[in-house]
Amino acid sequence: MDLFSNFTEQISLLTEKVPLENYIFGAAAIAMCFYCCKRYFEGGQFQKDHLKMDGKVVIITGANTGIGKETALDLARRNAKIYLACRDYDRCELARKEIVQATGNTKIYNRHLDLNTLDSVREFIKEFSKEEKHLDVLINNAGVLYLPHSITKDGCETTLQVNHLSHFLLSHLLLDHLKRAPQGRIVNVSSIGYVSGKIKKDDLHLQKKFDKMQAYYNSKLAQVLTTQRFAKELKGTNVTVNSLHPGVIKTDIGRNVPKALMWVFSVFTIFTKSVKSGAQTTIRLAVDPDLSTVSGKYFSDCEEVPDKKLKGQGRDEDIRDFIWNESIRLAKIRSDFRYK
Repeated sequence: MDLFSNFTEQISLLTEKVPLENYIFGAAAIAMCFYCCKRYFEGGQFQKDHLKMDGKVVIITGANTGIGKETALDLARRNAKIYLACRDYDRCELARKEIVQATGNTKIYNRHLDLNTLDSVREFIKEFSKEEKHLDVLINNAGVLYLPHSITKDGCETTLQVNHLSHFLLSHLLLDHLKRAPQGRIVNVSSIGYVSGKIKKDDLHLQKKFDKMQAYYNSKLAQVLTTQRFAKELKGTNVTVNSLHPGVIKTDIGRNVPKALMWVFSVFTIFTKSVKSGAQTTIRLAVDPDLSTVSGKYFSDCEEVPDKKLKGQGRDEDIRDFIWNESIRLAKIRSDFRYK
């Protein structure tokens, strides 16, 4: 007890000798450090708020939450006419009303699209074609993460279908609309997770060995690879296609991740982006006139990543052709489909 008393007495004497301003300075330094770290991890920001999208038509999948909703808010402020393509009508309607109220733009529409089935994609195109003859920007944003293994009625592993295959079909079926625009754009919201993707020709749907995160990584790799091939097929047209990494963001895509893992993730939120920052690269690819002829590229933090810096299978031409051909087959895209 005497030792403890002596220790606390020494600590008291030590702290008494430290001026109060030193504590204030230290606290301010720590706060500034945290602020600078947060700003750093927020990444690049698209600064061209003056650019407008009057008369332009946009489709955003999964636009009722997360970066999809944030993208819709930004483009609505630029006067775009936006179709929110979502599975849940009620949640989408709530988001639509919030966007209209926040921006004053009433040209925001709620349309049903269930990426679990290709029939829904085709039905969405049928209805959209009744309303619009052209499309300026298609943003393939919707995504799922950490789902158990299952095969859809279209014969595709579920995560691969929702994140990649249905968007792949959507892009093909909307190509004529995009060609009618002065400059059509397809924006694929992928992820840095593509680096960990390992697509195997003999187990595309992970039936031999399944891992929830591997399914996600492979779907994002498929987006990056088919973006490259799509750009090649569209070369010489007025349509561009690019993919992107939005950043590490806490959004509803992680709703299926175990709570324990999400708690750990929450502790390190200083290293993550806000939803608004996460939408910046998508917004730049949809809006910036400087990118009107850029196609087949991968972007991160609002900047193009050089092809030579792509990792893993992101530069594998053999796997690129494999996933392209399999996607064509699974989506039942006709053999005489014309890209030009």
